[in-house]
Amino acid sequence: MKLGRSRGGDVLVVELFAFLHDSQRLNEYSDRLHGSRAAEFAVSLNGRFFDLQTEQLDKLCYAMEHHSGGVVHTCATIQSCWDGDRLDLGRVGIKPHKDYLSVEAAKMIASATRMSKGLSSG
Repeated sequence: MKLGRSRGGDVLVVELFAFLHDSQRLNEYSDRLHGSRAAEFAVSLNGRFFDLQTEQLDKLCYAMEHHSGGVVHTCATIQSCWDGDRLDLGRVGIKPHKDYLSVEAAKMIASATRMSKGLSSG
């Protein structure tokens, strides 16, 4: 959310992405179609549990369908979704690669790494 807000992205889309993008996973590691299923699920919820405009829903669905692809995007909203997801990869033991993050997110990781090294060496 912080990333989306600081970039001027659509915070509602980023929030819904955070809740829904992995909601249709069959397992944690090898479910390549979970993003597409999550996008379909979001479409089914729109108008019932939230009300996104067409452009917002398109961004949400695109972000969910492609969030595991290891690419970056010029849209602040979509990239904020992906950065938020990638910054959370440590939960499954994966360190996100800086090439798949925005500059801001890569700086956040570098700063956190420096801080942890400083704290652990003291």
